[in-house]
Amino acid sequence: MRGWSFPIGRIMGVEIRLHMFFALLLALVLLYTSMMGIASIRGVALWLFLLMAVAVREIARSLVAVYYGLELRNILLLPIGGLFTHATPESAERAAEGRVQTALAIAGPIINITFAVVLGMLIAGAAPGVSLFQRPWVTPHYLLRSMVWLNVFLGLINLLPAYPLDAGRVLRGGFSRSRGTVQATRAASGLGQILALAMFAAGILLPSPWLIMAGFFVFIGAQMEDQGLLFQSVVDTVHMRDIMLTEFSMLSTSDTLEDALHKSVHSLQDDFPVVRGGNLVGVVSRQNILEALRAEGNGYVQGIMTKAFQIAQPDDSLGTTFRRITAGRGLSLVPVVEGERIVGIVTLQNLMHSMGLLAESRKLQQQA
Repeated sequence: MRGWSFPIGRIMGVEIRLHMFFALLLALVLLYTSMMGIASIRGVALWLFLLMAVAVREIARSLVAVYYGLELRNILLLPIGGLFTHATPESAERAAEGRVQTALAIAGPIINITFAVVLGMLIAGAAPGVSLFQRPWVTPHYLLRSMVWLNVFLGLINLLPAYPLDAGRVLRGGFSRSRGTVQATRAASGLGQILALAMFAAGILLPSPWLIMAGFFVFIGAQMEDQGLLFQSVVDTVHMRDIMLTEFSMLSTSDTLEDALHKSVHSLQDDFPVVRGGNLVGVVSRQNILEALRAEGNGYVQGIMTKAFQIAQPDDSLGTTFRRITAGRGLSLVPVVEGERIVGIVTLQNLMHSMGLLAESRKLQQQA
């Protein structure tokens, strides 16, 4: 999901990203306005109003997240809502708690519907000639009316028990208490896909292009969650000893930067554990070695290594280590230690490669 998005800003240290689905939606709206002979600026304005409705919803959910002490890294905006990425594994675990999950789920629909009511009252007072209940409710022809109903629809859609919508997440939380996380996610995702197809069919029969698009986005979201379930089943059952690199290069604190660069030339590693007398004391990257040589000339590895690193045990799950890597900014290597002895390393490149192969292996096993 993150790979198909781009950053649009940062608020209070949280990166805001816009998914490419919004670009697709803008293209569809502009195609519609062109076919209907409507000014393109009206189509762009309608698109911006949807973006505003999503932003209002996510601001409310972010405030709830702050209230419950959740640490967010970024918020991914989609036409049907937003997805949080947590900065720490502890934050993600807390967000999965029933009370927190329910609060996050109801905050979005409540604020969208409340915002729609306030907008409707302001429009009725300032422009009584605008008929808010005349159909079509969402159209580039009547932007004020559309602004109100976009918020209403976004709020109501997220009350459907279709995963990954808000109510669907609460439903999954209820299922997980009796069936476990894997079965709960599969059931909620399957229900989400069924409801998405129903929305798509209803949009064709009415006809309603907005309902068709909503069904499309819900279906894609549910499909992604279903694929994520397979991915999760891999990362939580595979251990570090199964995928760690056991043949790797290490540097010593007494190595000069020129020596370290020479060693890195003969290694495929981008990052190296640094040891002193056999004990792990730091991590350094090839890029840092090059930058230090260019800026300050030759020196010692000890002077540029970072001491901000995390370690893993051979029996730690792949999922735990992956969360450690993604939670640490700039962290791309996790040493695997047994006692005080380093027995392997896991790099981000190695991890992503291993997870892809393992997921494919599980898929082939299921098909067989």
